[in-house]
Amino acid sequence: MAQSFRKSQIVAEARHSGQVTVDGLVARFGVTPQTIRRDLAELAEDGLLERVHGGAIPASGTANIAHGERARLNAAGKQAIARAVARDLPGGASVFLNIGTTTEAVAEALTGHADLLAVTNNMNVAARLAATAKVIVTGGTLRPSDGALVGTLAEASVRQFKFDYAVIGCSALDDAGDILDFDIEEVAVSQSIIARSRRVFLVADHSKLGRPAPARIGSLADVDALYTDAELPEGLAARCTEWGTRVKVC
Repeated sequence: MAQSFRKSQIVAEARHSGQVTVDGLVARFGVTPQTIRRDLAELAEDGLLERVHGGAIPASGTANIAHGERARLNAAGKQAIARAVARDLPGGASVFLNIGTTTEAVAEALTGHADLLAVTNNMNVAARLAATAKVIVTGGTLRPSDGALVGTLAEASVRQFKFDYAVIGCSALDDAGDILDFDIEEVAVSQSIIARSRRVFLVADHSKLGRPAPARIGSLADVDALYTDAELPEGLAARCTEWGTRVKVC
């Protein structure tokens, strides 16, 4: 198993279970304790985990992972999600794509779509779509760490539109179906996007499942479809069925 895939699985397991142990990971992956300790040390250096005796726990739930590390984490899963979303988005539509590495992957997958009007508060999304779509960038305060535009100007820009589709990401998705994030200014923009869109697609890879984050965007009941790369916990899957939220495992 490639180290990058193993490490992404270790992070996902830590976020789902609250901790991982060296012994448990050795048994799961069939590698030596020294290999697992090295993986945990590297993940701790990257700010993804905190080392504890015998294993590791998730890093603090009050700050997000750096953009570059998020882009590398489970890149294959995010690309699979992006391809599935692109298949379900028609050409000739208006679509809002918000902040996040998964929405950036969706933008890359949409470059073949004709006559697309893309509105975004993500400078990376704008750059990816600029050559093939009509792109409108919101106003807002630029967050240099990830090219995000947030704040009251971004909210005001969103309110000028009614989108056919919104493709939104999040930082975390808990077992109650709450969609979570770290930056309250980003949350307010995402809430406006949901309110101004006819159909809302949430994109969240398995590393977001069960992860803590302090600010609530809304609920899976507020979106039309969830695109992810892993089966949901049984209780959450049942809630989605009750709410009429389509779940597509990519």
